[in-house]
Amino acid sequence: MDLVERMFGGRRVRVVDMRGLPVEGGLERMPYSMRVLLENVARSVALGRMEGEVVARVGAWRRHVGSEVPYFPARVLMQDFTGVPAVVDLAAMRDAVAGKGGDPSRVTPQIPVDLVVDHSVQLDFWARRDALDRNVEKEYERNGERYRLLKWAGRSMANFKVVPPNSGICHQINVEYLAQVVREEVRDGMVLWYPDSLVGTDSHTTMVNGLGVIGWGVGGIEAEAVMLGEAYVMPLPEVVGVRLVGRMPEGVTATDVVLTLTHLLRKKGVVGKFVEYFGPALSQLSVPDRVTIANMAPEYGATMGFFPADERTVDFLRMTGREEAAARAEAYLKEAGLWYGSSVEPEYSEVVELDLSTVEPTLAGPYRPQDRLSRQDVPVRIGEECRRLGAEGEGRVVELGGERMLVPHGAVAIASITSCTNTSNPAVMVGAGLVAKRAVERGMRVPRWVKTSLAPGSRVVVDYLERAGLLGALEELGFSVAAFGCATCIGNSGPLPEALERAADEGLLLTSVGSGNRNFEARIHQKVRFNILASPIYVIVYALAGTVMKDLTREPVGKDRDGRDVFLDELLPSGKEIARLVEEVVVGDDFRTRYAHIFEGDERWQRLEGGEGLLFSWDEASTYIKKPPFFELEGLPDRIERARVLGFFGDSVTTDHISPAGAIPKDYPAGRYLQQLGVRPEEFNSYGSRRGNHEVMMRGTFANIRLKNRLTPDAPGGYTLLFPERTQSFIYDAAMEYGRRGVPLVVLAGREYGTGSSRDWAAKGTRLLGVRAVLAQSFERIHRSNLVGMGVLPLCFPEGKSANELGLTGEEEITIEVGTLTPRKRCLVRAERDGREVVRFEAEAQVFSQVEVAFLTSGGLLSYVLGKMRNSKP
Repeated sequence: MDLVERMFGGRRVRVVDMRGLPVEGGLERMPYSMRVLLENVARSVALGRMEGEVVARVGAWRRHVGSEVPYFPARVLMQDFTGVPAVVDLAAMRDAVAGKGGDPSRVTPQIPVDLVVDHSVQLDFWARRDALDRNVEKEYERNGERYRLLKWAGRSMANFKVVPPNSGICHQINVEYLAQVVREEVRDGMVLWYPDSLVGTDSHTTMVNGLGVIGWGVGGIEAEAVMLGEAYVMPLPEVVGVRLVGRMPEGVTATDVVLTLTHLLRKKGVVGKFVEYFGPALSQLSVPDRVTIANMAPEYGATMGFFPADERTVDFLRMTGREEAAARAEAYLKEAGLWYGSSVEPEYSEVVELDLSTVEPTLAGPYRPQDRLSRQDVPVRIGEECRRLGAEGEGRVVELGGERMLVPHGAVAIASITSCTNTSNPAVMVGAGLVAKRAVERGMRVPRWVKTSLAPGSRVVVDYLERAGLLGALEELGFSVAAFGCATCIGNSGPLPEALERAADEGLLLTSVGSGNRNFEARIHQKVRFNILASPIYVIVYALAGTVMKDLTREPVGKDRDGRDVFLDELLPSGKEIARLVEEVVVGDDFRTRYAHIFEGDERWQRLEGGEGLLFSWDEASTYIKKPPFFELEGLPDRIERARVLGFFGDSVTTDHISPAGAIPKDYPAGRYLQQLGVRPEEFNSYGSRRGNHEVMMRGTFANIRLKNRLTPDAPGGYTLLFPERTQSFIYDAAMEYGRRGVPLVVLAGREYGTGSSRDWAAKGTRLLGVRAVLAQSFERIHRSNLVGMGVLPLCFPEGKSANELGLTGEEEITIEVGTLTPRKRCLVRAERDGREVVRFEAEAQVFSQVEVAFLTSGGLLSYVLGKMRNSKP
């Protein structure tokens, strides 16, 4: 199979002849996302990276769903929470290569890698005009060690670029600047054109799917392998088509659509599948609307939420200053059969339809993004939870700003416009600004107990809000710009007033309302019990209300300066008003100006020193960066014998439960460890910021304060029972004791184990605690892959059976007969209690390829790649 020569604008370019490839039913009936994957494998064959039979397999994808396909993404996108540990791993790998007499420079990215520092800024200061500057200053104080590591990587590794702090969110920078839709590469004297593609170390990498680019989140360890030239081996997925019809009614935004879709598609079941949008309503969705919907693919469980490229895609590229990319995309995609056309409907595995005219203003919560709420539902649902949790009285009397006031249960403690989900969309941002303007004109104020913040994903947001004359009104209500980063959505919401935190400890049930994409328990703030997802418009509205216990469809939001009631319809702008203003204030020159020097950073970044040389200089005294022990781990044994259960969990245990990103409690193992090293609690920073230190992260594994272990039902948090003594202890302490005794460990869980962020430390920490297998009813895609990559065997209970139904209590000793592992092998599991067998059953290994088998038997993906490197010629 060869590349063919085509003429584009007078230039000779080599491309894959898409129309000449073997496709069952013809190319025009193939889903667009699968066409892009087909081009990827066909080009890889032409370049000698894989065997030609893969092309025929993808061309007949419907008959080969589940079979393995090697995918070579064009680039990798990273953020600093996952990027720092990945760089630490690569630095350790360089040491390992050098220690064997090899050339450490071989450990360097083989494809372009962009790392955006966006996850570390915390909202210590808010509702003041200097909040941004003071938060960034604090960010550098806390994270200087980590940032110096990144500067070292940028200097010593080829193909590795760092976007410094205070620039925006990685996904919005990707959509507005990095993504090309069609890439140009010069290889062996040939000019190649091909579709842009990537993997990212953040689950919301899917945001770029709204621009017609394939890509999704992977674990950091998988990303490292891809960076080093390995294929990403994936099972060929089903493709679920979502036909969009109708027109969004007045007052409905893309946020409402995506929260509706998240509920609909979670219920349908699309985990591990491609979702592709098509239909007559596609043309009315702007690229910002599309990326809002694509962003939340992890929340509805899909690998991707793909929008094929069309005129709107090209117009967006031009508007954001990518003229060459726009011309290249339009010319190539039309010629290659990758340009969206509505005349022929592709054949999908199945089709789901959503009539946009049926969508209403929608929120989600209080614990999961798929739990859809109408405005009327919010007070009812939170009221039910307050009663379930035994809320006493109306609330608590709290002194704030020298004034004593009753803060009610359900009070909005945090109202934050943040995250890649919505701040990428000018319509909802301008809409929020218009709500703020009307509220300020009426003299409305936000109650003292509400912590307000605005953390855009791009500096361009401030440009158009200022041009629209809306930034001042937002600042008047306390929504001054506090950061350009993930902030509240990742758990970096910062402290609440001490009096409010004490009241929470005494039983006050608080709520956050945020425009992010995740609302899992204790993610936003450990003292905040309920978390509601909403558009920026409703973040402003609920901040003004001060509580979620109002039915805003009939009750007033609040009172104006004259004491008169102000109702929702008096604050909400019309869709036409928003659209007219967006057209006026969002201009291409802002994007060109903001991105012209994106890699240079501010004065703080430029002053920061970074290391030199091919090998990183480890500092033994560092509490942020330590050389990890991953290359010392043993491969999976033939038999996991008489293992103890470290944790017995229920359904929907998230990666935030397994490896929290937020605050480090001082009385938990990680906090005790840091204090022993002389780190004061106020200097702890967060779990996320300390991912370069395995000692902290091991102690933080299964340390979410809301985690529920059935072995310790009366002690939520990171606790378990140590057997055979039945002594209650921290999970970390028990794991270390089991390790001293030579006892292997397993974890038992229910459905959807590992939902949420693509958090490789949820797998790394699990492995370092001594867990060799996780038995669950089902796994989320990324976490399953991460477990395999760390040498932990994921097993599914027999179809329709749970641990409870099999009679397991967590008190058993469990033996797993692995033998010679093969993909999807059924392994015999025997459980004994008090020396007597209580149950035996077969559990299916969630291992999907021979490459994954090799990862497990090698002790993990990193050891596998290192072994290949040692055995290959330079």
